[in-house]
Amino acid sequence: MNRDMGAGLVLAGTSEAREICHLLASQEIRAIASMAGVTRRPQTLHLPTRTGGFGGAAGFKAYLSAQKISWVLDATHPFAVQMSQTAASLCSEQNIPYLMLQRAPWTAQSQDQWHMIDDVSELPALIPEGHVVFLGTGRQTLMDYHILQGRRLICRVIDGPIGPFPFENGKYAIGTPPFSLEEEVDFLRRENVDWLVVKNAGGDGGRAKLDAARQLNLPVAMYRRKSIPSVRTVSTVRAALGWIKEQGSNG
Repeated sequence: MNRDMGAGLVLAGTSEAREICHLLASQEIRAIASMAGVTRRPQTLHLPTRTGGFGGAAGFKAYLSAQKISWVLDATHPFAVQMSQTAASLCSEQNIPYLMLQRAPWTAQSQDQWHMIDDVSELPALIPEGHVVFLGTGRQTLMDYHILQGRRLICRVIDGPIGPFPFENGKYAIGTPPFSLEEEVDFLRRENVDWLVVKNAGGDGGRAKLDAARQLNLPVAMYRRKSIPSVRTVSTVRAALGWIKEQGSNG
């Protein structure tokens, strides 16, 4: 497939993706940004941007071909595993250079009370009934937590909720990140939170809630990341930009 006149594709969804898109635009490196469309008011990415799903693997494959995509930088959320697996597989099949930009995971400090988990089904045995649980995992997976009956649930969202909270034992809280340590401490105290459920996303943006949990001596249920084998990965925007420039020189 001839991709000499094509563009790169940045699978966005993180602060690192926004940074790399800005750099690509400022250096006039031809690329398209793709957003999943989860947030109703996404931040500008400085590149031509498409929003929404591709229509499964077949739709993604067709898009890569139609746009003559010459390389793919996967800078999606560390827990967007299905998207990353599909992208890596299709790029390998189509002989398109692929790189994952994934920030380093958080690591526990001596006073942290982290309980590492792999699946939501582990939570009922971990968090006793009667506790107030802050679900720092986003609205997209909220329905998974129907199993936490007998606990008070709080889910924070950026956009205003479309409808009522799906369970009688919970509510939405609205807020726009990033949050400072002081704001997170105040939030957890005000809501009487005594358990947090968090994905190990890494980065600075969500770290404050973990620092607040440590300060307040609160336990945290922390989802481990799922690895994607045989995928080339970098952890910095600088390294990703260097790789992208290599693709231009190789072409």
